[in-house]
Amino acid sequence: MSTLKIEDQKKKSLNLVLLALFAGVIVVMAFVPFVGYIPLGFTRATIIHVPVIIGSIFLGPKNGAILGGVFGLTSVINNTINPTPASFVFSPFYELGDVHGGISSLIVAMVPRILVGVVPYFVFKFVVERVDNPSSIRTSVGLALSGIAGALTNTLLVMNLIFLLFRDNYASINKIDVSVLYKFIAGIIAVNGVPEAIVAGIIVLGLGKVLLKNNLKQV
Repeated sequence: MSTLKIEDQKKKSLNLVLLALFAGVIVVMAFVPFVGYIPLGFTRATIIHVPVIIGSIFLGPKNGAILGGVFGLTSVINNTINPTPASFVFSPFYELGDVHGGISSLIVAMVPRILVGVVPYFVFKFVVERVDNPSSIRTSVGLALSGIAGALTNTLLVMNLIFLLFRDNYASINKIDVSVLYKFIAGIIAVNGVPEAIVAGIIVLGLGKVLLKNNLKQV
């Protein structure tokens, strides 16, 4: 076997190991209480999407999409076995009176999370990899922007899909009129989504620089 084939096989093996590692981290963060959230006083910032974002940057969009799928699946499971009044938007198996989930629930739970594993790769590639010998500052900016973009992809798509697919029932469980529902959703995006994006940017920047120093980027 040629040296090139051996190196290619080693690269594929390392990819699989890292993919399994990131997937394991996502599962732990999803099911161990308080691990996937950072308290910010006025709210909690979700950070479960951070391993998906880092996986996207370092393993590429295909593997990132797989990790996003794992994230989405944990959301479906969590909202099925540990439901809240709004769990019908994420689980097709949850019912609350006349309100129940369906295929639309899988769209909300899965599609945004899969894209969280795709978007950061292309943001990082646009900022950093289109330049020969990028500076440390450019790399740091690329990592931070990728983290922010991944977090906002999750928040914006989830909340807007809820508005498009579940507006009447979502307004009902929150005891608000449908006419003001989008203002309510915009408030959630501002109060939860923006802090989550900032936190994700900081964490992805810190972890990403460590991983880059150890030459773990495979794409």
